[in-house]
Amino acid sequence: MEKLELLPLKDIRLDDSFWNKYTCLVTKEIIPYQWETLNDRIPDAEPSHCISNFQVAAGLKEGTFEGAVFQDTDVAKWLEAVAYSLSYEPDAALEQTADEVIELIGKAQQPDGYINTHFTILAPEHRWANLREGHELYTAGHLLEAAVAYYKVTGKDRFLNIMRRFADLICDVFHREKYSRAVPGHQEVEIGLIKLAEVTGDRKYMDMAKDFIDRRGCEPNYLVTEHENPLWIDIFKDVKPFLPAYSQCHKPVREQDTAEGHSVRATYMYCAMADLAAAYDDKELLDACKRLWDNIVEKRMYITGGIGSSGAYERFTTDYDLPNDCNYSESCASIGLALFSRRMAQITKEGKYIDAMERALYNTVLAGIAMDGKSFFYVNPLEVWPDNCLEHTSMEHVKPIRQKWFGVACCPPNIARTLASLGEYVYFRKGDSLWVNMYLSGETVLQTEDGRTTVTQKTRFPFEGKIELHISSDTGHPIQLALHVPAYAEGFTVTEGEKEIPVQIKDGYAYLTGGFTCTDLTVTFAMPARIVYANPNVRADAGKAAIVKGPLVYCLEEADNGNRLAGIYLDTAQPLEESYTDSLFGGTCIIKAKGKKISETGWDGHTLYAQKPPVLEDTDLKFIPYCYWDNRGGGEMSVWVKHLT
Repeated sequence: MEKLELLPLKDIRLDDSFWNKYTCLVTKEIIPYQWETLNDRIPDAEPSHCISNFQVAAGLKEGTFEGAVFQDTDVAKWLEAVAYSLSYEPDAALEQTADEVIELIGKAQQPDGYINTHFTILAPEHRWANLREGHELYTAGHLLEAAVAYYKVTGKDRFLNIMRRFADLICDVFHREKYSRAVPGHQEVEIGLIKLAEVTGDRKYMDMAKDFIDRRGCEPNYLVTEHENPLWIDIFKDVKPFLPAYSQCHKPVREQDTAEGHSVRATYMYCAMADLAAAYDDKELLDACKRLWDNIVEKRMYITGGIGSSGAYERFTTDYDLPNDCNYSESCASIGLALFSRRMAQITKEGKYIDAMERALYNTVLAGIAMDGKSFFYVNPLEVWPDNCLEHTSMEHVKPIRQKWFGVACCPPNIARTLASLGEYVYFRKGDSLWVNMYLSGETVLQTEDGRTTVTQKTRFPFEGKIELHISSDTGHPIQLALHVPAYAEGFTVTEGEKEIPVQIKDGYAYLTGGFTCTDLTVTFAMPARIVYANPNVRADAGKAAIVKGPLVYCLEEADNGNRLAGIYLDTAQPLEESYTDSLFGGTCIIKAKGKKISETGWDGHTLYAQKPPVLEDTDLKFIPYCYWDNRGGGEMSVWVKHLT
């Protein structure tokens, strides 16, 4: 089965007024800040222990393991972000630091190739004895991804060879009789093994990933009975009982049709399933991916691209269960959805997957990081009343302000690696054909057998639906173009000078007729601010409306609209007013609307209930992009607003 290719990051240069606010932070702020956190040098931040754990495991210092069982993954994702950043911004000092970390990982590697600081330090005799909770394979997966990324960018194979030894051990162990039914408790190693197979050409790593997927959910169920192992150790003593659906092992993956359990585990597994479906031409596996994606996007996804609504077990619940104020929507889960959707678009060439990918990237993923790159959201609610975000309540997981770091800090470095690799989401290719998925300013080079073609985008998207494309070939060899037609686009046209170019629109892509060597094209479509409503089965949004513009979801913030946002009603009969301002968030489009607000007149601080019907007062409303909320201090926030009928 055909799968469109990603372009090498070294061939992509992004210079976009919207995304630069974040991507330019990667090397200047995010990577240095996260390096300090990994070394426990940020005052008043949760300690990481990452580097210290590797030093202890390597025998370079005395001490013990500290942190979560999967703590090693923080440094893995940091290294992956570093690798991607070096592709477009070489930094000798940063590269040297990364090389030193890689050497540290190598020193912590055990003689048989094993790498995991938790088990090496605390329980070497219990390796592989608790796959359900131990996260050994999850950690291995992130280290594998980092090693492949570092090799592809720098050409250095030290990290790759370290991790190849570990992958060889995994392939050996998990084909032994004792582990012939074993599967990871937290899926991720499958992605890493697939990437390793692609870069080395060694099929055994791909086969191992396929075995893990094929075994999952089959009887007898390994993760259900694993605790019978005499070497079993109980790691998460407060997480009981084990629910097979939590780890997506409740049935074989090809039989699954609803997204269940831990949302990050699920989406990482779906990524591997999609990759394997393409690699093995497995239509049954691809059909399962389609069903699962449809279930997420059609019934279990927030308008912001957030998924996993429950804070208990960080999981999917049931169709249409999408509460706004207590939802979880882990940043990592939205990244997983973006990665899964991108893979599905590569295989199917259907633009709907890009729509979902875009929704997650522009909203939840960006909301997860402050505009200074130094604080983060793990949980991404759609409604916040700071006063009730109290410890030891059902709301304690909701933070009204971003945190410097977390005891479990999977999200910050995951956001870092996503921003650093943004170019991989923008384009696909096949031969001399280029698919443009996202509209953002920058330049890419399409390497062909005859030479190279440069494609430049210039746009003010997502605030304007106009994109100027400049195509220049150094050989005269024509390229073919396919342009994403977003679901929200109105009147999609492509012109060359004053002449409109015929396009064939199929499955969310506009295929341009003929080839192009040297020319200027203009893509134009309208994407006005819109009022949208939720399916009536979404109980939390009944009687409410939200505002979107293109891929951006908007919200009310206390800074613009005062407190008691729950008492505001949007007048949907009045037009929305869009205006661009340079003075807010480094330049953004705000949306003004008319509405009503419940008056406090006649109520005092001594009366809780009375026979006083609400009195509505006129109010002017100001909406900002959701991704920017909480960058002006704490306060209330709401995406969904009651509306007047």
